[in-house]
Formats: sequence, structure tokens, C-alpha cells
Amino acid sequence: MTLDSALKITASGAWNGGTPISNAYFENKGMFFKGGVPVTDQTIQDRIGVRSRIAAPPDVRIGPIALQNLLQENDIEPSRIKLLIGATNIGEDRNDPGPLAKQPFEMVQRACPQGMVFDLYAGCPGFNVSVELIFMLSLGGVLKAGDISVVVGAENIHRAGVLRSDDTSSIIFGDDALATALETEVSLKPVGAYTCSDQAQPDYTNNFVGDIAKLIFDLNGPIGVDGIIVDNQLGMLLHRLPATAVRVQSALVEMLYPREAASGIFNNFKEAIKFYDQKINAFAFDIMSLDQGPQMVETIARAYIESGKYQTVASVYLDAHKGIKVRIHRGADFTFQKPQYGIIDTETRAHGCFASYIQAVPSNGDTFGEINGKGVFLYAVRGAKKHLTDLLSRNGLTINDIELLFEHQANFAMIPMTLKQLLEDSEPDLDQAVAEFLANKMVTNIHMRGNCSVVCMLRLPYALQHETLKEDAIQGYPINRNLKELKNAKIILYDSVGAGMIRSSFLQRIKSN
Repeated sequence: MTLDSALKITASGAWNGGTPISNAYFENKGMFFKGGVPVTDQTIQDRIGVRSRIAAPPDVRIGPIALQNLLQENDIEPSRIKLLIGATNIGEDRNDPGPLAKQPFEMVQRACPQGMVFDLYAGCPGFNVSVELIFMLSLGGVLKAGDISVVVGAENIHRAGVLRSDDTSSIIFGDDALATALETEVSLKPVGAYTCSDQAQPDYTNNFVGDIAKLIFDLNGPIGVDGIIVDNQLGMLLHRLPATAVRVQSALVEMLYPREAASGIFNNFKEAIKFYDQKINAFAFDIMSLDQGPQMVETIARAYIESGKYQTVASVYLDAHKGIKVRIHRGADFTFQKPQYGIIDTETRAHGCFASYIQAVPSNGDTFGEINGKGVFLYAVRGAKKHLTDLLSRNGLTINDIELLFEHQANFAMIPMTLKQLLEDSEPDLDQAVAEFLANKMVTNIHMRGNCSVVCMLRLPYALQHETLKEDAIQGYPINRNLKELKNAKIILYDSVGAGMIRSSFLQRIKSN
């Protein structure tokens, strides 16, 4: 049976407040980029492409405002909301134990008291991973036709104060919040053989990452898993940036391949990324459920199996008071029914050996973010080709078939470098092809809003549809040159990379009227 559509993006709402902060704010503060380059308006533009960023008021939570705007501006009946995800890294308050989704959920709780509610921590790709998760719940039969899922992306980095004031990484980021609604369009009953096995560790130790990896290894043996999902109830930024699941993945890989670990391969970027791409090919991310207990993460992991897309997934419930419960979910004979329209396919991969590239670290009783800019740049650029080629090729597409690409804008300089990786095999004049693709098949607002982390993937399509983008140029590249035509694009690719390190992408195909 051909599946017409399983999941579609239906509406969005935004927080549209805040104060623009120009690059002049960072001048004359004694700050230097690497190499001793003074921080000025021009050096900021030259290095990252940002001219200004938006700062939220210190006394405002912007996630609930975005949800309120979604509900007010669109015909959405709150009682149809069956799932609410808070997709974030830092959130609105670094000391909030979470889940951060609880504040927006309070706005609709009376209408949908039985809704599934949790945070999702997967670095900047948190929205893309959320879409994949909703896709799996739809294909796995958990969500039914007519059910609405809402992803509230909120990053209030200025309010949270997670970066030191003299850290040049703080120059990149802006605050933002959006809410996106997705509708499940089919009620499926998966057919196949599902089995599981589990093991618990009631005591909680400081080496819980190693403990979890050992439990997975003991349950599943030396064959590895397709993915790891941790319901992380620790409630600390330290353990969600990066997601605990990616550190578990790294520990598990070293157990599975002790000889390679001993050789130091995972400390060499080129060798490590090649090894993971060839041998691991698995996802890893955290959630934090509002209803504490293993049921939520186990339901999600089982849906991944019964979607037919994955065969072996580990679910982990991690609680400092209740200990650890690991379940290995396995499937056979489930068939992945690829829809023709809406969300048609997804790809999420984690490389846990690079978890330290973006992380929260303790410092004198506090916690601050720490970013390895060179490592992040390498991963973002060099990890694109295989990841996106795998996704596109199995859908009969190449990068040139994409009519609209939403690319995560961590640093503008990453975007043309990434495009060069994707276009190098098909374009004789590579520089011209990159410039044309960037100008005519993409949109960006990093120059006006900065890198808004998870929220970039929600803000860009919102900005395109609400006509807030303007033609311009960044670092010599024309941008936003084809806005009218892009609003009618039919084949759309979302791609994002961030802490973990994790890359997550999904394909959307719009049915012609």
C-alpha cells in the first residue's frame, strides 16, 4: 500500500519581541578572537556574518509567548494536541531543573490533560529530531489521524547567562522562540514481531554514563544498536549539553571496539568520523518527560521500531533517586512505509566521540558553556556529504533536486563550505554554483538575528512565509534573492548540526494544489 501522507507541518507562531544588539556592543571590551584579532564590528562580520542579534527581556519567558501566538493566529483546537515537545539546549533558565516544556503546557493542559509532554535535548538539531520523533510516533501508530503535535523551540541565552561575558562565542548567539504545529494524517497499525529485554540498576553512581553503556552491552552483546534515547531526569544543564545519550554512545562504542579505542582512533577527527560513519551509523538524544517513569521513553523507542525504520533501539530511564532502567527494543518484519507527501524521510546520526566540542562545564560552583569552534566547524562542514547523500539518494534525489534548503546557521562561513562539499561532484564551476544555490535556494537571517540554536530551524521557514526577509549580501555572497519563488517550493530539505555532535535532517514534499 502506498502511503499518501503521514505527517505534515501545518502552522507556526512566534515570539517577535526583544531588543536588537548591534556589534558595537562588543567593541572596546578587550575581547579578542583566536590569533589575537580584536573584536570589532568588521571582524565579527568577517568571521561569523552577524551584524546584530536579538536579546529577550530578563523578566520574560518567551517560549509560552510563541505558543500563545501559534494558538491565536491559527485555527488549532487545543484539545487535539496530543504531544508537546520543548526543543532546546539552554532553555529559559539554566537553573530550571526542567522539563522546560512544563510552562507552555500549562497554557493548554486543561484542554489536553493526557497529552504527552517532554523536553528534547539534541543540540541545535533539536527541532529536526523532534520532527523525526513525531514521524516515528505517527508511523508506529501511537499518534492517530487528526492528532496535533506542537514543538516549542525556545533559547533564551541572554536570560540564562550560560556563556561567560568575555567568551567570544557569546557574540554569535541571539534569543528566539517559535512554536510549530504538525498534524498526523494517518492511523496505522504496524505489523511485525516486537520483542524486548531489560535490566535495571537501582543504585546511582557518578559513573552513570559507563553504567548505562555496560547495561546496554550486557543486554545486546557486541552488535550495537541503531539508536539510544535517554529520559534524563537529572535536571542539570551539565548533563543535557551535550545530551547524556551521546556520551553513552561514545562509551558503548569503546566497549564494542576496544582495540580501536586503545589505538586512539577516537581522538583523531578524520579517523573518528570515518569510523563512526562506517561502523556506527546510529542516533542518540535525550528527552525529559513531565510524567516521571520509564513508560514515555519506552513508548517512543518502541514506535521507532514499529515504524519499520530501525531494528534495535535502547531506551534508558535515568533518575538520581530511582536509578537506571535500560530496555532493548527489537523488531522484525516491520515495513517502513515511505509517504509521498508531507514529511517523507528523516536522518539523524550522532558521533559521540566529539561530545566535548560543545558542552557545559562546572566552574567554581557554577556551570558555563564551552565551545570548540574549530572542531564544530570541521564537523559541520565535513560531516554533511555522506549524511545528506544517504538521505537524498534513497529518495531518488540529489542536492540539485532540492528546491529549498533550510540550513542551520551556526556561523555563516559554514554554509558555503558545506555547499561546496555537497556540490563538488556535479558542478564544474563550484564557486559559482555555491553562490547561486545560496542566493536562490536558501534563506538566511543570521546577519540580523544571530545563531538562535534550536530555533533557527523554526524561524527560517516562519520568516520566509511572513515575508520578513530581505535581499542582502553576507561575506560577499548574495542572499535571499529568490523569496517569492521559494515560498512555493515543493521539495524542501531541513539540515542542522550541533552539540553531541549530532546531525539531523528531514525531507518535506509539498503536494501541488
